[in-house]
Amino acid sequence: MARRSIAIYGKGGIGKSTTTQNTVAALAEAGKKIMVVGCDPKADSTRLLLGGLAQKTVLDTLRDEGGDEVDLNEILRPGYGNVQCTESGGPEPGVGCAGRGIITSINLLEQLGAYDQELDYVFYDVLGDVVCGGFAMPIREGKAKEIYIVCSGEMMAMYAANNISKGVVKFAQAGGVRLGGIICNSRKVDNEQEMIEEFAKRLGTQMIHFVPRNNDVQRAEINRKTVIEWNPACEQADEYRALARAIDNNQKFVVPTPLPMDDLEKLLIDFGLVDGVAPGTEVVA
Repeated sequence: MARRSIAIYGKGGIGKSTTTQNTVAALAEAGKKIMVVGCDPKADSTRLLLGGLAQKTVLDTLRDEGGDEVDLNEILRPGYGNVQCTESGGPEPGVGCAGRGIITSINLLEQLGAYDQELDYVFYDVLGDVVCGGFAMPIREGKAKEIYIVCSGEMMAMYAANNISKGVVKFAQAGGVRLGGIICNSRKVDNEQEMIEEFAKRLGTQMIHFVPRNNDVQRAEINRKTVIEWNPACEQADEYRALARAIDNNQKFVVPTPLPMDDLEKLLIDFGLVDGVAPGTEVVA
């Protein structure tokens, strides 16, 4: 059984899957035994760990073979550092609910014994900022006990993180899920690190790590690899190692206190641009 189970949430396009896979690669490099469960219908949560190989999803396998015929080895493949990778997939276009597919996939993985392995971590990479229906299953059903939210200093990314925190509060009341922190995946916004640190503090949590923007991430992706595998000596690889260590050593797990919308907007104004002028900038008439 896994010692720790983690769900990664965040606004769509924030770099959540990339951050997750690079963090997992760093943990695997450190000798951790890990399974990654992709909970995005695009099925791209394990692509970099598998060297760009397109993995057949759980739902596609079920459609092709039926529930009684599926073998665990068909839907669970080893990737970098022997990370066990699986993708839930989604319904046929225009048919069914993608969230429901996550429920079906996780139930099947349980039935086939995927969780019976000796694991240090199970990571759930969850679609966008949706914390309802099937997309909430990793936290609603108690599959994941720790939540990390990938965010940046952009308004909509912070809005999504605040919204996800509301979902964590709801499910924390019924189970043991807790927020472990905010991962800032930098977009080079003005005062970004300080703003996210303050945002995390207001939520009652921590900024677990600030991941600087670096083109090596894109270079690694073009080569269908995580940064850790593509160029283990580069600075960005060390950033993901630092994030992995911070998660591995984390002891601060909280029920967050989401901000009222007015307070969130004021935070953005205080740290961001006011009428196009950065705070503290002297305006010369």
